[in-house]
Amino acid sequence: MLQDENISDPNYITSRAILSTRNEYIDKINMRMIERFPGEEMVYHSFDRAEDDPHNYYPAKFLNSLTPNGLPPHILKLKINCPIILLRNIDPANGLCNGTRLVVRGFMRNAIDAEIVLGQHAGKRVFLPRIPLCPSDDEMFPFRFKRKQFPVRLSFAMTINKAQGQTIPNVGVYLPEPVFSHGQLYVALSRAMSRSNLKILTIPGKEEEGRSNSIAKFTKNIVYKEVLNV
Repeated sequence: MLQDENISDPNYITSRAILSTRNEYIDKINMRMIERFPGEEMVYHSFDRAEDDPHNYYPAKFLNSLTPNGLPPHILKLKINCPIILLRNIDPANGLCNGTRLVVRGFMRNAIDAEIVLGQHAGKRVFLPRIPLCPSDDEMFPFRFKRKQFPVRLSFAMTINKAQGQTIPNVGVYLPEPVFSHGQLYVALSRAMSRSNLKILTIPGKEEEGRSNSIAKFTKNIVYKEVLNV
């Protein structure tokens, strides 16, 4: 439970995160957390379009429903002091790189006032603009999808892949299903600074259902021996 005295402390907010395997789990956790986070909510809507669609085959309502990997959602809900993560390299020389973690400090119509909280630029106040964004996988759709939105996501929770390379003092790992790629479980567990600051929640699969304990005590790890033998 978030305590009022911790909300304004960027070190507290960004020293913990929940990691999971898929964006669908991350989005649900982030939505639940921002609902419980105190303060007035600010909502930003994206402007979406299919660039090579002269006959308007893809209406705005359909485009708004899409959230490709690496893009912010159509509806971005934020509150003062909530944690966010940058999704693009905007100004690397000043600390604004893909994966930079920040907290929101203020809102404007066309900019977000934020504070960098980790790394050599920690404490620096920055203004994040709306920018046009395209999925990294151009073959994901039969059209070129473009979204104009602030290049951030909430970061109460993040995917294991997004957390790679980061050190997070307090880590929760949420595994409603086992990991699905080589080394993924190792990456998740090694983000924490110590075992005492690591919590893991696994959900029992069909093979565990019906046992006396409803909470699974184990999860599968994926290791490709071929990789280790190279």
